[in-house]
Amino acid sequence: MEKLVEGTVTEALHDGGSEAIRLYVAACTERMAPLFVGLRAGEPGREADLDFYAESVRDLWHADRPLADAAEGVRQLERFWELQPNEEGITDVADTYAFFAALCLRYAMLAHGSGSADDAVSCGHAALTAMGMLDQNVPGARFLAEEQRLQSLSLSGDASGLWDASVAAGRERFRAVSGRLTR
Repeated sequence: MEKLVEGTVTEALHDGGSEAIRLYVAACTERMAPLFVGLRAGEPGREADLDFYAESVRDLWHADRPLADAAEGVRQLERFWELQPNEEGITDVADTYAFFAALCLRYAMLAHGSGSADDAVSCGHAALTAMGMLDQNVPGARFLAEEQRLQSLSLSGDASGLWDASVAAGRERFRAVSGRLTR
């Protein structure tokens, strides 16, 4: 499978060390969080999942140390409906983007806990795949290019403004996906 993560980003993840990996996955997941939280808010029985997702994203920003309970967090996340095998596949717009947001968090937690550059690349790949799909479905959108830019920025050595940029990008993504939902 071809990875969408740019070669320079992949190389920087492999060369940058654990803290760089943790910052990268925190930023990727922050940008995807509104898709999970926003698309699942109000669903009966999902309150604990929403809380877990939001708390996990918050905890990922502690890039100076690995998650203490990453393996347990991944196990809890893998019980989410979005990550369960489904014979019919995922065809609903909200389900599709919530799946990619959950997948992004899964790989982020793995990378944050282990320092694995390969898991970090998979995290970035999930975000890029979702943004590529969004570009195909929203005329004139440039979400994929913006995600690539922000992924490179997260490894530039200057993390100032990264959280703000990630939050803003996440909000824009949620607005675009919400505009595609049939009510």
